[in-house]
Amino acid sequence: MHAITISEPGGPEALVWAEVPDPVPGEGEVLVEVTASAVNRADIMQRQGFYDPPPGASPYPGLECAGRIAALGPGVSGWAVGDEVCALLAGGGYAQKVAVPSGQLLPVPEGVGLKQAAALPEVVCTVWSNVFMVAHLRPGETLLVHGGSSGIGTMAIQLAKAVGAKVAVTAGTKEKLERCAELGADILINYREQDFVAEIKEATGGAGADVILDNMGAKYLDRNVQALAVNGRLAIIGMQGGRKGELNIGTLLAKRAAVSATSLRARPLEEKAAIVAAVREHVWPLVAAGHVRPIVDRELPMSEAPAAHWVVEESGHIGKVLLTTAPES
Repeated sequence: MHAITISEPGGPEALVWAEVPDPVPGEGEVLVEVTASAVNRADIMQRQGFYDPPPGASPYPGLECAGRIAALGPGVSGWAVGDEVCALLAGGGYAQKVAVPSGQLLPVPEGVGLKQAAALPEVVCTVWSNVFMVAHLRPGETLLVHGGSSGIGTMAIQLAKAVGAKVAVTAGTKEKLERCAELGADILINYREQDFVAEIKEATGGAGADVILDNMGAKYLDRNVQALAVNGRLAIIGMQGGRKGELNIGTLLAKRAAVSATSLRARPLEEKAAIVAAVREHVWPLVAAGHVRPIVDRELPMSEAPAAHWVVEESGHIGKVLLTTAPES
């Protein structure tokens, strides 16, 4: 088969479409013929040499995919060859085939095309696990999403609105804020021109956000705590703004607030399977009903992964950028 390999850490040109050995599904795994994968910030970090795959994972980038089951490994039940699926991966999505633990598979939801389904697993599992399973966003509360036009952001807006929450977003352009509004965002903040702490306070009558979903890390840490409401919860899922920040414990104590930080990739299989099961139970009916949908900016052939990485690195997209495969010749 062919896969995107990383010749050496570096820029997008380090991504090379090359012939590699086919994966073989092990105990409890299935082999998926990949129709599409999607670009995530973690893929960029891996390409740059900052985010190695966990032990035993595929060396190729790609944290989600959609396709058809080609083979079942030992001990797999509940799935059949030919089933159309999407999957949460620890790596290997940028390839024509990938071996996946069966607990990380999801059926392609009703009303979603096979390629478009590749835009769902990573963002849905990230948002559901952080905003709902950890931060426990409730109806009537206010969620602040940084990077509202990203893949994560566009999904967070839709899921929060589906459960009856109010949504605030930050983004860097008028166009991106308008797209967020189309998805249901109530409070639109241009982070280049406005102070999100002041804006969220004004919009909530001085209360602040009950839950904040943050992809920036250190750069926003202090301001995020300032923006939290009493009993607020800050969920950190990225480090685009740095790894180390100063936390005002006094403010946190006064607000009886909580800070959590999680990632999906290196979690044990049973934890990923529990998140995937929760997504299938709670989110897939919303997708089937049309309340939640994948937001796809563009599709590119997987062999053009370098161009896709340029788009994501420059934040020139809204939603997800997909990489599609072609049959082997």
